Amino acid sequence: MDKKVVMVFDDDKDTLMLCSIILERAGYQVFTCSNSNDIVEKVEAHMPNAILMDNWIPELGGVKATQLLKANDKTKAIPVIFFSANNEIKSLKEEAGADDYISKPFDIFDFEKTIKQVIQQSEDIELNA
Repeated sequence: MDKKVVMVFDDDKDTLMLCSIILERAGYQVFTCSNSNDIVEKVEAHMPNAILMDNWIPELGGVKATQLLKANDKTKAIPVIFFSANNEIKSLKEEAGADDYISKPFDIFDFEKTIKQVIQQSEDIELNA
């Protein structure tokens, strides 16, 4: 079975490293990015099974970056999990059009569970399409 791919967009290097360690241990292939420059091209290059999107990602910001991905035919079906310490994360997730959210700081068990669920739901939708 091919490894599932997760892309993590966050400007904090420690967060990128922590997410990479957790996700790789859980069996995912991980690509990280510290900015949202050329986000559609970056995502199209890897076509991940899920994307973790920080709200404060430099250049576009998480809301605009997610909206760009959701507006693109090739990337719109990829689940985006909004990822932030912002108290308004739920409304930001809605505004961005993201599929789910994870609040920072996060519980590792919940973090892995949310990613697994979002990927599974996405695959279920593809199978039923």
